[in-house]
Amino acid sequence: MPSFKAPNFADRQQSAVKARQAALEKFKAKPGPGDPEFDRRQAERLKIEQDRKVRQEATRVAKVKRDAEEKARLAAEAIAKKAADEAAWLAQQAAEEAADIDAKAKRDARYAARKAAKKNGGR
Repeated sequence: MPSFKAPNFADRQQSAVKARQAALEKFKAKPGPGDPEFDRRQAERLKIEQDRKVRQEATRVAKVKRDAEEKARLAAEAIAKKAADEAAWLAQQAAEEAADIDAKAKRDARYAARKAAKKNGGR
C-alpha cells in the first residue's frame, strides 16, 4: 500500500486554480437573459411567487374573518350576559318589592286586628 503523500504548496495552489476554473466554466454554462431556458425558469419563478402571494393574501383574509367572527361572538356573549344580569336584577327587585308588600299587608292586618279589638272593648 502506498504511503500518503501530503500535498505541498504548489499542489494546493494548482488544485485551487482548477477549482476556480471549474466554477467559472459552470457559471459560463448557465443560460443568461434572452435564452429560452432562462426565460422559462424566470416565468416559473414568477408564477411561484405570485401563487405564494395569493396564498398569503388568502391566509390573511381568513385570519381577519376569524378575528371578526370572534369579536362578534364575544360581543354577543357580553350583550347576552348583560341582559341576563339585568333580568336577574329586575327579578330580585320584584321579589324584594313583593316581600315589602307582603310585610306591609301583615302589619296592616295586625293594626286592623288591634283596632278591632279596641273597638269591641278589648280594654
